[in-house]
Amino acid sequence: MKDRERELRERVERQARRMKRAERERPTLIAQTIYLGTLGLVFVLPVVGGAYLGRWLDGLVAGYSTRWTLSLIFLGLVVGAINVYLLVRE
Repeated sequence: MKDRERELRERVERQARRMKRAERERPTLIAQTIYLGTLGLVFVLPVVGGAYLGRWLDGLVAGYSTRWTLSLIFLGLVVGAINVYLLVRE
C-alpha cells in the first residue's frame, strides 16, 4: 500500500512540475507573431524567387513565353509548402 501511495505522489508531483514549466514557457503574443511571420516568409520567398528566375529565363527566349515563369512558380509553391511542413513539424 505504501508503494502505491508513494508512486501516486511521485506521479502527481511530476505532473505538477510539468504544468508549472508549461505555464512558464507559454509563448507570448510577440513570439507567436514572429513564428507566423517566419512561416509566411518561408512559404512566400521560394514562390517569389521562382517567379523572378522564371521571368528572367523567359526573357532569354525569343518571342512571348511564360513556360519557365509558371513552372518555377509552381515549383516555388511546392518548395514553400515543404518548408512550412518541416518548420511546423520541428
